[in-house]
Amino acid sequence: MEPGITAALPSIALAGVLSWASGFRLYAALFIAGVLDRFHVVALPSDLALLSHTPVLVVTGALLVVEFLVDKVPAVDSMWDSVQTFVRVPLGALLAWGGFAQAGPETQAIAAILGGAVAAGTHVAKAGTRALVNTSPEPFSNWGLSFSEDGVLLLGMWLALKHPLVFVLLLALFVVLLLWLIPKLWRGVQALRRGFARLLSRGATPPSP
Repeated sequence: MEPGITAALPSIALAGVLSWASGFRLYAALFIAGVLDRFHVVALPSDLALLSHTPVLVVTGALLVVEFLVDKVPAVDSMWDSVQTFVRVPLGALLAWGGFAQAGPETQAIAAILGGAVAAGTHVAKAGTRALVNTSPEPFSNWGLSFSEDGVLLLGMWLALKHPLVFVLLLALFVVLLLWLIPKLWRGVQALRRGFARLLSRGATPPSP
């Protein structure tokens, strides 16, 4: 591997993990990154150093708790995901941009575009999967999926910080998987919506005399 690429791997992994995590566990990723910088476990780039400031940690920590609880409630989690569409994707792009604070503006612009795309893909995959899982009347599948996402976040952040090359390779495979998965999820969600629309139209039809 070229020396320049090797030297850039930590920045690539940091920008990648924050963008990827923004799509499904935004506030946890922000809080964890801020805490790690606060206690000097990692050194965030200058544009992201504010994540370790006390007011920011208080806000991201509070939102982490809210998202953790809301994410465990079927149907409510899908409503939360709908609202967070307008937060996760822009912040995913912004975090990727901040991950390359030492690079030139062209590199930061490319990172922001790719980061926003990764955050959008992850968000769509999460929201679509949750919409399908929430059709199950029992809550256990929802809980299991939510706790799995918590574990995947922690594993992903650990890999990005300790083994950046491994994380970058896995992220590339994840993007390929997303390209295959998202169209299938979209068709599933559309079929689900059509089914609900048919049920509502039948319920609204007055009985024949």
